[in-house]
Amino acid sequence: MKEKIVVVGAGIGGLTSAAILARQGYDVTVLEAHIYPGGCAGTFYHQGYRFEAGATLAGGFYAGGPMDLVAQATGIPSWPAHPTTDVMQVHLPAGAQITRYGDERRWAEQRRVFGPQAERFFRWQEQTADALWDLALRGPAWPPQSARETAGLLAAGSGWLGECLRTGKGLGLPGLAVDAFAPVSRHLAGASERLRLFVDGQLLIAAQTTSAHANALYGASALDLPRRGVIHLQGGIGALAETLAAALERNGGRILYRQEVTRIRVERGRPVAVVTKKGLEVAADRVVVNLPPWNIVGLLGEAAPPRLRALPPRPLDGWGAFTVYAGVDGAVIPADAPLHHQVLVGRPLGEGNSLFVSISPAWDSGRAPAGMRALTLSTHTELASWWELFQTDRPAYEVRKEEFARRMLAVAERAIPGLQDATHLCKPGTPVTFQRFTRRKWGWVGGFPQTNLLRAWPPRLMEGLWMVGDSIFPGQSTAAVALGGCGWRRELCVMSLEADSVPLDKV
Repeated sequence: MKEKIVVVGAGIGGLTSAAILARQGYDVTVLEAHIYPGGCAGTFYHQGYRFEAGATLAGGFYAGGPMDLVAQATGIPSWPAHPTTDVMQVHLPAGAQITRYGDERRWAEQRRVFGPQAERFFRWQEQTADALWDLALRGPAWPPQSARETAGLLAAGSGWLGECLRTGKGLGLPGLAVDAFAPVSRHLAGASERLRLFVDGQLLIAAQTTSAHANALYGASALDLPRRGVIHLQGGIGALAETLAAALERNGGRILYRQEVTRIRVERGRPVAVVTKKGLEVAADRVVVNLPPWNIVGLLGEAAPPRLRALPPRPLDGWGAFTVYAGVDGAVIPADAPLHHQVLVGRPLGEGNSLFVSISPAWDSGRAPAGMRALTLSTHTELASWWELFQTDRPAYEVRKEEFARRMLAVAERAIPGLQDATHLCKPGTPVTFQRFTRRKWGWVGGFPQTNLLRAWPPRLMEGLWMVGDSIFPGQSTAAVALGGCGWRRELCVMSLEADSVPLDKV
């Protein structure tokens, strides 16, 4: 009899796990509260537009990279992808701007904007990222949760170390050891404020914190995403989840929409069933939850393990997102402009002082009515103030929401002149909105700020129960959550879900 696995949530991490496990012959059911897959990396319809739920960059699509390995493990023949090397444009104060290229043009561009003295920082960043991505793609368990996982980690590390020494990369190993306990700012001593602001802005969207706090190893890897196979997806970022959902079904699994999970039933210390708001109960031998810890503790109730029960009522750090979904006259978008922009007004970052913009491609006519383009604008925002207004003063909440939306469009004018007058549709979203549509408690998105290498939670929460998504290593981004939910992470590997580590080529 096939072992039954229930996956709660059709985000990228959950769908990756589900598609791989179904391909290995398990009886896999995915329960999704919404009417489409993807969660924060979904694409939704509104008044003729297909908007991306978050202003998202899709990376990891290169030979041997995370999404290539996901495709191999799930049986996906190809992604609906259009590669790009003009990854994004970052707009700095005083009219300065830098294009983040995914090819060799980046070196001249960095020198042009930051001067030759900045090259040392970028050399360190890329060399560190190369080493860390190589290690991560070997699939070590992090953080290890058993003696076997520790042994597997040591074996992967030993192989990685040997290769570093053979190829000459080992010259940087002493620095890696120091950086394991240091922030990115260690490498910005004497740097200009322009470079610091650029790095801080990029880290905020990639590591959920700035250089003074971001772990140096994690930060270097996160800053590397623009040269890690960035693509545009036909149909928007949601096409990634749709492709994974189709693979799941081809592999024999099923996905049930409009099924919001309200309870994980636990007997004798392990999950035995998952119950939905509509009264559906699905028996389970194992459960994988693609939600943050604050959601999971609510699903388990009194059966939650001690670490979950010890959570504060709300996240003490991390972020929500304020978004604007805009339908824009396509004539205002320059034909040669990158489709992603970051605008940095100044410090403190977030709350409209920094925002990320994703633009639907002109060639993707299904994303917007004729002659129009779909834009998603996003800024980091603190959670508590939005919830306090929503719960105590609804009119003030609505006023603040409209004020934020106007400010976002005004700031985005720095990247797209004429945007405000060209906007025909403007739909704002707050952390309250994100909780409603993604079911993420408090609208907390992006995972934990990556301040140290142990910040991420371990995936196995109790016997038979795993967590995937941006709360586990390696954290936020579509590539990272796919990597965390993939079968080469030993928690979800076939044949030994409880502890063993299975090499990637066996998955």
